[in-house]
Amino acid sequence: MSETTPLRRDWMSLLAKAPPARLAELAPDLPPHDLLRAPEIGAIMMEGRIGGTGGRFNLGEMTVTRCSVQVGGAVGHACVQGRDKDHARRAAVLDALMQGEGAARIRDAILMPLQAEAAARATARAEKAAATRVEFFTLMRGED
Repeated sequence: MSETTPLRRDWMSLLAKAPPARLAELAPDLPPHDLLRAPEIGAIMMEGRIGGTGGRFNLGEMTVTRCSVQVGGAVGHACVQGRDKDHARRAAVLDALMQGEGAARIRDAILMPLQAEAAARATARAEKAAATRVEFFTLMRGED
């Protein structure tokens, strides 16, 4: 996510992937909002690709919770992994708030800390994976 102009898909992804407890800690009080679609639990089919780039195949189903809200004139949506209705509602409200005049405040107080924490988790995961890396080498025989 760009620090100067976060795109909507970037902040929606960040809110959906945020740990629910941390999101609730950063945004404990939600402003008044109207539920357009109450949080509902469902499933989506996950697709994979053979070899990462080849043909598609159905990998399996994943449980998701979606929600749509209206805050003032802005409509916010969220779809989060799992069955946490509060997480979906909170993410949808924050999506709506990011479309209004208070976007800079939400970005600084909520999105930037979430982005920094996500980057730290990714770095830690990469370092842990690098620690298990095995280097192979081949000795060449001196025969012609």
